[in-house]
Amino acid sequence: MPYPCSPYQATQGLVYFARMLDKIRLHAAGQLPAEFHEFLGDGFDSRCLKFLGVDYEAVKARVAAGESDEQILGWCRAHGRAWEDDDVEIWNAFISKRGWRDEASERVAHRIKESGLERFDRQIATMFDYIDYDEGRTPPDFSKWVPPRLKAEA
Repeated sequence: MPYPCSPYQATQGLVYFARMLDKIRLHAAGQLPAEFHEFLGDGFDSRCLKFLGVDYEAVKARVAAGESDEQILGWCRAHGRAWEDDDVEIWNAFISKRGWRDEASERVAHRIKESGLERFDRQIATMFDYIDYDEGRTPPDFSKWVPPRLKAEA
């Protein structure tokens, strides 16, 4: 079964959003690995939804209607809470660094050990890093990676 896209993948500058939508699409198609099912709309999904100020079921309905990630994000912006580019920059910095020197650090360490990824423990600093390694991807090189900013709307 395919994994959802990387949490680092950005939609108009917003990280994680594409992964949440990918999970919804894969689940609807019966292709989402079972270990993801209980966390649909929870965890990072819930944090993203709170940031956007929208309801999971409403987003799920937009996905089911066949809208693109960009269209759904536009709908979220129109129907959720007001947010600016600086808010997105703060969101991206916060969510992409979960597990790095914060209260989630122990969870990342536990997941590394649980998944047998100890050989990568120096490369895995955040939950996003862990997710990418666990799903067979290599996270971005942070010496060159800058969290994307929200693209100006046309």
